[in-house]
Amino acid sequence: MLRTIITIACIGLALAPADSWAQRGNERRLYCWEESGRKVCGDALPASAVDAARTEISAATGAVRSRVDRALTPEERAEAEAQARRAAEQAEAEAAARRRDIAMVESYSTEADLERAYDNRIILIDESIKTSRMGVANLRLSLLTQLRQAAEAELDGRAVGKPLLQNITSQHADLMRQQAILQQQLREREEVDASLQEARERYRSLTRAE
Repeated sequence: MLRTIITIACIGLALAPADSWAQRGNERRLYCWEESGRKVCGDALPASAVDAARTEISAATGAVRSRVDRALTPEERAEAEAQARRAAEQAEAEAAARRRDIAMVESYSTEADLERAYDNRIILIDESIKTSRMGVANLRLSLLTQLRQAAEAELDGRAVGKPLLQNITSQHADLMRQQAILQQQLREREEVDASLQEARERYRSLTRAE
C-alpha cells in the first residue's frame, strides 16, 4: 500500500511541471489598442485591429506580456526596404574602401612608389591635353581664315560661296567638339590630382597606424 502511494506521488510530481507549463502557454490574455483616438481593451482581437499597435496583457497577473507595433503601410514598407538597401550599399562601399586601402599598402612599399603609379596616368592625360589644345588652336585658326574670306567676299559685293559656308559650319562644329573634349580632359586632370592627394593622405594614415 505504501509503495503504491509513493508511486502515485512521484507520478504527480513528474506531471506537475508539464501541467504548469501548459497552463502558462495557454494563459488568457487581454489586448489593448486604440480606435479613433481612444484606448480599447478586450479578450479577443477583432479583424479591424490586427494591423494596429497593441499591448498584450496577462489576464491572470495584469503583467504586460508583449507589445506589437502597428503594421507598416505599403509606402512605409517600401521606404524601410529602400533604407535597408542604402545601408547595405553603404556598408559594401565602406568594405570595398577598406579592401582598397589594404591593397594599396600591400602594393606600394613607399609613398614614392604610390606617386610613380599615378605618374603614368598623369603623363597620359597631360599628353592628351597638349594634343587637344593644339587641335583647338589649329581649328580656330582655320575657322578665322575662312571667316575672313567670307567677310572679304561680302565687302567686295560678292556672294559667299556655298562650299565656303559649309566649311565654316563644319569647322565651327569641330571646334566646339574639340573644346568640349579639352574641358573634359582638364576635369580628369583635376580629379587625378585630387585622387593622388587623397591616396597620399590615406597611405600616410595607414602606414602610421601599423
